[in-house]
Amino acid sequence: SVDGRGVADGKKNHEGPAASEQLPKNEMRKEGEKNVSEKAEVTSLASVSESSKNKRKRGRRRGKNSKEKKGISPSASNNATHNRDQPNNQQKKQINQNKQLSRRGKARLKEQKSREGEISSPSRVSDIVSKSSDFFVCKEVTDSNSISDENLKMLKMTEACRTILECIGEDPNREGLLKTPDRWAKALLFMTKGYAQSTQEVTNDAIFSENHSEMVVVRDIDIHSLCEHHMVPFTGKVHVGYIPNGQILGLSKIARIAEVFARRLQVQERLTRQIADAVVEAINPMGVAVVVECTHFCMVMRGVQKVGASTVTSSVRGVFETNPMTRSEFFSIINSNQLR
Repeated sequence: SVDGRGVADGKKNHEGPAASEQLPKNEMRKEGEKNVSEKAEVTSLASVSESSKNKRKRGRRRGKNSKEKKGISPSASNNATHNRDQPNNQQKKQINQNKQLSRRGKARLKEQKSREGEISSPSRVSDIVSKSSDFFVCKEVTDSNSISDENLKMLKMTEACRTILECIGEDPNREGLLKTPDRWAKALLFMTKGYAQSTQEVTNDAIFSENHSEMVVVRDIDIHSLCEHHMVPFTGKVHVGYIPNGQILGLSKIARIAEVFARRLQVQERLTRQIADAVVEAINPMGVAVVVECTHFCMVMRGVQKVGASTVTSSVRGVFETNPMTRSEFFSIINSNQLR
């Protein structure tokens, strides 16, 4: 038994070193194989990069040779490619036009938003329209509106006129109607130019000190206005009389005052009252009397269609209101065919 154990131990001792030496040798072989494969990959990659470089060089040489054959220098070819990349004059012009259009569009959008803010804001409506005792009077066009606003106004009015022509069954593109919207817009602006005027402007300081206390009458002043109910004309005459109180008003200024209020959308009753109040405000006389006689086309061309009908309105202030004899004298003067 002792011999058997010894033999067994002897075999173990004999096989142990051989197995331990054999294991490192296998690992060394594997590492060697790995190194060989890595070197092969590196050499293959290097060969691929060198072949690609050689192909690029060959391509460049062929390009140069072809350019030399065609008589094109390399510098010229570079300039050509540069010119291809740069836009020509026409393209530059188009780019600039597009930039300008975009700027204009932004400006118009900004302007439109500001206008919408003005209209929607109650605090800013008072900046656009000033209210008098009798009538809403718009601010002067010269103070608040620029040339671009005038062009925009004309554009809106002409488009509206074209729409109206289409609605009544006409063709706005017909030869006789091509310029009608523009003419209509200009005519309407002229017939309502009183919105852009004030009595202070038209009197132009034509007020003079004079010791005259008798009646001054300017009669048969032609007026033409538009009825605000139908925007149809009414025409006639205005008679104005006043008794000075140390100051007199230039005679033509009385006619201009009547014109300011007539060149608006009106009713005859208000027109008569406004003329009288404007004279009082200008020179503060002892009394003022105004009579307006008009024919209204809203009664002539439509509705009842009464051609011979006329409307007479009067407005008196001061002594003309309190003294019947003074008032009677004024009416006798304006109704007489010939002054005595």
